[in-house]
Amino acid sequence: QVHLVESGGGLVQAGDSLRLSCAGSGGTFSSCGVGWFRQAPGKEREFVTSIDWSGSSTYYADSVKGRFTIARDITKNTVYLQMNSLKLEDTAVYYCAAARTFRTPAQSTRYDYWGQGTRVTVSS
Repeated sequence: QVHLVESGGGLVQAGDSLRLSCAGSGGTFSSCGVGWFRQAPGKEREFVTSIDWSGSSTYYADSVKGRFTIARDITKNTVYLQMNSLKLEDTAVYYCAAARTFRTPAQSTRYDYWGQGTRVTVSS
């Protein structure tokens, strides 16, 4: 069983930066692909970015390309989401998720484990 805990959310202004962390525990986390998803009020959960188990392959939604960066520290069992140039529309609860089989990185149903989420609010 993999347990995920997100942290780093908060209230920031448009244009600011924020770094989210996803700490994983459990025997198979190091071999899982990890994704970040977000859900804004009144909207469906959407894919943000993901990274394979080794950190060598990353994927991004078009809406965050060039602004967000995903990375993982295998030694710390942690995946990071660096968010720069934040926009009002980035406001959401951000969830990290882990997938034992990493074939469709953007598809939420392919992820086996989910964290509780961390809230990011971008104000003007």
